[in-house]
Amino acid sequence: MNIKTKLSTDINQNITLLKQFLPIEKSFDVIGRELIIGQGTKAYLVFIDGFAKDDIMLWILQTLQSASVTDLSDNSIESLMNRKIGYIEVEKFSDIEQMRSMVLAGAVGLIVDGKDEGLIIDAREYPVRSPEEPELEKVSRGSRDGLVETVIFNTALIRRRLRDPGLIFEIKTVGKRSKTDVVIAYLDDLADKNLLNEIQTKIDRIDVGALVMAEKTLEELLIKKHWYNPLPQVKFTERPDVVAAHLMEGHIAIIVDTSPSIMLLPVTMFHFTQHAEDYYQNILVGSYYRWIRFLGMLSALLLPPLWLLLVQNKELLPEFLQFLGPKEESTIPLFIQLLLLEFGLDILRLSSIHTPSALNTSLGIIGGLILSDLAVKVGIFVPETVLYIALAAVGTFATPSLEFALAIRIFRLLLLITTGILGIWGFVGSLLIIFIITFTSRSFKYGKRYTWPLFPFKWKPLAHILFRMPIPKIKN
Repeated sequence: MNIKTKLSTDINQNITLLKQFLPIEKSFDVIGRELIIGQGTKAYLVFIDGFAKDDIMLWILQTLQSASVTDLSDNSIESLMNRKIGYIEVEKFSDIEQMRSMVLAGAVGLIVDGKDEGLIIDAREYPVRSPEEPELEKVSRGSRDGLVETVIFNTALIRRRLRDPGLIFEIKTVGKRSKTDVVIAYLDDLADKNLLNEIQTKIDRIDVGALVMAEKTLEELLIKKHWYNPLPQVKFTERPDVVAAHLMEGHIAIIVDTSPSIMLLPVTMFHFTQHAEDYYQNILVGSYYRWIRFLGMLSALLLPPLWLLLVQNKELLPEFLQFLGPKEESTIPLFIQLLLLEFGLDILRLSSIHTPSALNTSLGIIGGLILSDLAVKVGIFVPETVLYIALAAVGTFATPSLEFALAIRIFRLLLLITTGILGIWGFVGSLLIIFIITFTSRSFKYGKRYTWPLFPFKWKPLAHILFRMPIPKIKN
């Protein structure tokens, strides 16, 4: 049976209808408040406890209760809105479903006896923490504000940096149950319209109950990727200055309410190698940091499996590198040692995530020093295996993007296993697999290759990646 959704002029019927759409008497935080405004006119207020701004609602109620008969004599609700509700964000409604969506999002619904329209007063105030510097994207200089879990705060932080009338924030609702606000941000004259249309269409077609894990759930709904490909195909950031810089380059940002991370797309693999720190430092220092980071990422991928390959095939080593490898025979094969250290490193990382902050330092000392030292003394590991895994771990931590660092970690494990089992052919074959996966990856349907500008080769943009250029040279 279809339930009537339009308001009538009888407030008692409207209240009964509201209680069918909202759990007013079942859920303690859904409040229905009966009022007398003007000279004896009944009104009804609906809101979610904890979302409405108390001071604003108190002022509006005092104004309504002092309304005259003249203010309420017009059949239209518009005269009451214009004369007595001196608040900025107010709109009319006649459909209960529209009101239900807005009330559950935090707005306040008002209906008045004798009116077949009501008012939605957007006096919501979400619980929010203050903007602070993101833990994963710290800089030695630069702004210390970061994105938060409230979408309107995040759009304000971006708008503060880009006061461009071409900056557009399109809002959509995703999730049949969660009704999550999703905002698409772009600069109208710079964004790729084909990409923008594709994103808008895909978001409109999403059929899901809720975005349980916020932007990560949305990413998996937007981008279909193979299970064997660990490479990230969107970039996440919690810094508003990074979002503004990418918007200026023509990227599109997707902001999901309840999450402090923003998705940026399309991207290439080189977007995950750059950091805001490069541009907050001197040109030479920024370029040096960038090359050190590249070196760290290469060591994170290649150092342990390459060392294992050379030690297992001493004939491949030139004379000046013959010192590599253990001097004494070890009980456990080097390949197994490296695998155990890799798994042990991951256990330590997971333990540090779940350990309270006050105990993290103690855990790091125990895991990093005592355990490895004891393992070497007992004879489980040789010192060199511990050294090279530690250097690879440092290189992983030097990677600006956590998602890209974890992808490198998976590729290193693949290289290590195939090298340990198949030797040089396993090493070469794994490198070929990694190259094919990287070369065939794309950020989105409309976008450059993942390896651009290295493949296809474009020197000028590649030079901007390899070196931190002066701002006047890259402003266009």
